[in-house]
Amino acid sequence: MNEDAAFARQLAGEAPRLRAFGTSLSGSASAADDLVQETFAKAWKHRARFERGTNLRAWLFTILRNTFRSQRRKHGREIGDDGRFAERLAAPACQHGRLDLAALRRALDTLPRDQRHALLLVAVSGRSYEEAAAICATAEGTMKSRVNRARRRLGRILEIAPGEGIGPLPAELAVLGRPIRDPARR
Repeated sequence: MNEDAAFARQLAGEAPRLRAFGTSLSGSASAADDLVQETFAKAWKHRARFERGTNLRAWLFTILRNTFRSQRRKHGREIGDDGRFAERLAAPACQHGRLDLAALRRALDTLPRDQRHALLLVAVSGRSYEEAAAICATAEGTMKSRVNRARRRLGRILEIAPGEGIGPLPAELAVLGRPIRDPARR
């Protein structure tokens, strides 16, 4: 009989003890079966590391215990869910957002350069009008005017009515159970 067959026979002989030890650790017969199977897989994979003449049972128990601890650490980082949490998760469809963003990029490209830069500095980069004016070497009032004209022009291009926001529609938010903000109450 070759060495692999002898090793496999020895592993099979330790199965009842490993299962009992796995049950004592996990508290579940099915979890113990999984632990024993994982222990056998690891032992077989690393059988060349086992030194003949040493205690196989101790080696297998160590593998099983370490496997159990690794699984516990892994499960400690996971959130248990019986389905109630997952069924409450919802997100608005992202295709509309991507289409809106593509339309916004195209509309920005149609703005005159000075208006586009002013709008990007103030609305996107979060610069104050004073900072944006210093960057563009222009007066603060000119910067405010450019941003205002750029916003109005974008609104016309994107067909956004004054006071109307962008993003998910109120009906989409209602379906998702999200609060709907009234634009008039900003």
